[in-house]
Amino acid sequence: MADMLVLSPKFIDFILTETKRDFLEGTTAAGKTTVGIFKFMMMVAKSELKYHVIAGADNGTVEKNIINAERGLLEQFDGVAEYNSNGKGKIRLPHIEYDTPSGTKIIYIAGFDNKKRWQKVLGSQMGCVYIDEVNIADMEFMREITHRCKYMMTTSNPDSPDIPVYKEFINHSRPLKRYIADYPEELLSELCETPKVGWVHWYFTFRDNAALTEQDIQEKIDAVPVGTKMYKNKILGLRGKATGLVFSIFDRKIHCIPKSQAKQYIREARNQEEYFEVFTSGLDTAYSTKSPDTIAMSFGGITNKGKFILLDEKVYNNAELGVPIAPSDTVENYIAFLERNREEWGLAKNVFIDNADQATITELKKYKRNHATCIYVFNDAWKQTKIIDRINLQLGWMNFVIERDVMPSFYIVDSCNVYQKELDTYSWKEDKDQEPEDGNDHMVNSVQYAWLPYKTKIGVK
Repeated sequence: MADMLVLSPKFIDFILTETKRDFLEGTTAAGKTTVGIFKFMMMVAKSELKYHVIAGADNGTVEKNIINAERGLLEQFDGVAEYNSNGKGKIRLPHIEYDTPSGTKIIYIAGFDNKKRWQKVLGSQMGCVYIDEVNIADMEFMREITHRCKYMMTTSNPDSPDIPVYKEFINHSRPLKRYIADYPEELLSELCETPKVGWVHWYFTFRDNAALTEQDIQEKIDAVPVGTKMYKNKILGLRGKATGLVFSIFDRKIHCIPKSQAKQYIREARNQEEYFEVFTSGLDTAYSTKSPDTIAMSFGGITNKGKFILLDEKVYNNAELGVPIAPSDTVENYIAFLERNREEWGLAKNVFIDNADQATITELKKYKRNHATCIYVFNDAWKQTKIIDRINLQLGWMNFVIERDVMPSFYIVDSCNVYQKELDTYSWKEDKDQEPEDGNDHMVNSVQYAWLPYKTKIGVK
């Protein structure tokens, strides 16, 4: 069985490392499924329990991706594994009979699409669970099965960073220290939830698949246009929606800069060639305790050469807070945010608030009346510019053509992680032309409120 596989050192390490949970991500053709099947079957053979599970989008997909695939389960374990797609004997559900030294093990096959069937499968404690394409898994299934098994392995294709399986499961895992250097910083930053003991994250690329030649790898890279989201997903193995993105042009390597670079534009001398000419701020609010919508604050600077740089952000989500924030609390938080950035960067005298939230605007104006020393002018956001026009303006400022040395006029300090995530998820509606979805947009809106009054100053060389 094992001699059918060509194993790289990292694959061998993966197979031999004992864990409670293995979460596999990475590029296309990295061999995740092939090596994952082998380790899973090893774990099943070692388990003291008889019943185990392989799950996917539906039974047909599991058969195609795992059971009958080239170098799939039946090929790797020919002679010791038998697939019964319609059940066999007393077991009426689809399952695999796997002969091991410790006896015959039963591996049920379950699809997320059939709740009644997977509920039957999960009627008892399981030993090992393999979940294919966990990024599209039914979350009720995930929450139910995770406490019913001793060991779990998942594979996933790069997907939108805001899907719940990342927050509830995958982002609680961590890579082994010896492989951290293999990770893109963008993916490492996503693994930010409280770590859980024995939960290991594995990032596999073409280079880890010893079965691929250099020519194979290059052909796969050449097949996808550089700079597209598909390239990001398939070739770089990074999260982010592959289609429908509003800001598909966003590239962290191009648009994100360190704070130290932005500091160079703080005006210190009269003969400084480029410097911050205007500081501005936006505030978008949402007070719901039952949604992921946020209270979003942004602070940006515009240089005399037409660059906009998002310098700082702060978000609050009432759904995640024990004591929900009210408009009066937002006033205190926003003033503190503005003051902190005034001390670090400079004064944003005019700031702009979502005019759909008159409660917060009323509280801000009341604060100014009661505090004679308040130096800020609280303005309604300038919404005369339509959303589609705002998007087109920003896309123009973000445009770059490296071959012609055309660089953007729009940058983000790399610590503004929430805004970066929104740029990776803010999408067009599927059923309407040129209208974005109402979601993943609170920092997007906040930043737009900040630059809208100064749009004629941006992109001017």
